[in-house]
Amino acid sequence: MAKIFVINGSPRGKTGNTQRILNMFVEGIKEAGGSVELFFTKELDLQHCDCGIMYCWREEPGACCNQDDMQMLYPKLREAEILILATPIYVPMPGKMVTFINRLVPLIWPKLEHREGRTRALLREDVAIKKIVLVSTGGWYEIENFNHVVSLVEDLSATMSVEFGGAILRPHAARMLEDEQLTEAGEQVLLAVRQAGMELIQKGRINHKLIEVIREPLYQIGS
Repeated sequence: MAKIFVINGSPRGKTGNTQRILNMFVEGIKEAGGSVELFFTKELDLQHCDCGIMYCWREEPGACCNQDDMQMLYPKLREAEILILATPIYVPMPGKMVTFINRLVPLIWPKLEHREGRTRALLREDVAIKKIVLVSTGGWYEIENFNHVVSLVEDLSATMSVEFGGAILRPHAARMLEDEQLTEAGEQVLLAVRQAGMELIQKGRINHKLIEVIREPLYQIGS
């Protein structure tokens, strides 16, 4: 059974558009046999990565000097095969999500290599993560508003030398609802998200057509 670590970086926590999409993605993962642990940055004590001495690389390799909730999360991250980062689009994302990503450094082994014109590293031998997936929602219309966050997660995956497993992106997510009720188009989006979760576990990848359905515009600008 594949172990999946999911972190939702939305300040709205268990409510809001990010969790609405994430719920269906996780449902599909579980239906396909995946084992999910879900956490919310809103509920966690996360200190900034600010020791300034790379303690987790130079002083005590693999250990973070900050004593907060990451100490509880690190063992779970080491056991997970898939890491799912869920976030709304801010500029570029909520602060505690940025802090969480920064605090992943203890999982990285500082054996640096030069590959395809970039310096890259590896995950430590006791870290099982093989794939990182992005789930993201935004309020603005264009899909291009996700570019900076997608690029960040793609680059994080490359730096860790793991697979970028794709991006579930939902622009103008609020338009999935009308009078606080899910629209027919919104229902189709959520069904596609659920199917994407199943495919991630069953096939190890998400069908491009499903990704396009999830991203499909729900209205035209000016309408």
